[in-house]
Amino acid sequence: MAEVAAKAGVSSQTVSRVANNHDNVDETTRAKVLAAMQELGYRPNAAARALVTGRFGAIGVVSFDVGAHGNARTLGAIADAAREAGFSINFMGIRAQTEAAVRQAFRHLMLQSVDGIVLVESQMLDTPSLHLPPTMPVVVADGDTGHAYPNVDFDQARGSQSVVAHLLDLGHRTVYHVSGPHDSFAARRRAEAWERTLVAAGAPVRPVLYGDWTAESGYLAGRTLAQVRDATAVFAANDQMALGVLRAMHEAGRSVPGDVSVAGFDDVPEAPFFEPPLTTVHQDFDVVGRHCVTLLLEQIERRSNGPRRLAVEPTLVVRASTAPPPAH
Repeated sequence: MAEVAAKAGVSSQTVSRVANNHDNVDETTRAKVLAAMQELGYRPNAAARALVTGRFGAIGVVSFDVGAHGNARTLGAIADAAREAGFSINFMGIRAQTEAAVRQAFRHLMLQSVDGIVLVESQMLDTPSLHLPPTMPVVVADGDTGHAYPNVDFDQARGSQSVVAHLLDLGHRTVYHVSGPHDSFAARRRAEAWERTLVAAGAPVRPVLYGDWTAESGYLAGRTLAQVRDATAVFAANDQMALGVLRAMHEAGRSVPGDVSVAGFDDVPEAPFFEPPLTTVHQDFDVVGRHCVTLLLEQIERRSNGPRRLAVEPTLVVRASTAPPPAH
């Protein structure tokens, strides 16, 4: 730092302010310091900075199935929000759905010197409780709202309610449901809200068909539903399974939406280009990422210690895959 200061003709304190991206530096002076840094190959000492500030400038993220659309979009949104806040991301993927595996991932990230951790829980663990290191700031995304940690999630129930109500308002007698897997928090909440909405409307509740979020599982469920006479409306718990249902209906000679209305959940970028364009529930993952990072920074900066829950409102997007049922 002293060499950079001498090269740029400024004080070491000015070099420090530039290195820490402070605003109170004249732009001409900043340019001179940055040029000196580049010429001399100067890099700030992260360990020394951590000793002074008490922060490492890194956020840990723990998640299960990274290939799932919702998890991948949530991780991307958290990474974007963290970068905007000046933090890097250390990611730890885990396969085992156990609290022990989560704790091990936390220990590994703490050895990497992170300031806080976001747990994208998404799948149910083997225990209803979650006991994590008390000294580490934690935010849970897409997880069990019963934990004593700040939580960020979409209002899954509101999203399901809106799509089921939409189909009932079109005149369908009931709505069949293709759910996600049993061990998914999102799938469970969407299915529960689907059932509650039908019961509140006095509509028959048909047996749930279960998939695994893939288009193939939706296709298999769709082949079954294509043979059910009163299946004029199908709500799939994500867009990939809805795509499979569309394919199955097409193969069975049942037109969408002429004979059967099909709706999904997530609003993937391809949803407007399905045939027909898919009615679905839009989720703003950027908002979730910003909320996760904001709540984590509040803990890191000791501005908040109590549990908070933020539910991001989804939006129903009506497209051409839903219509009134056939007259017959």
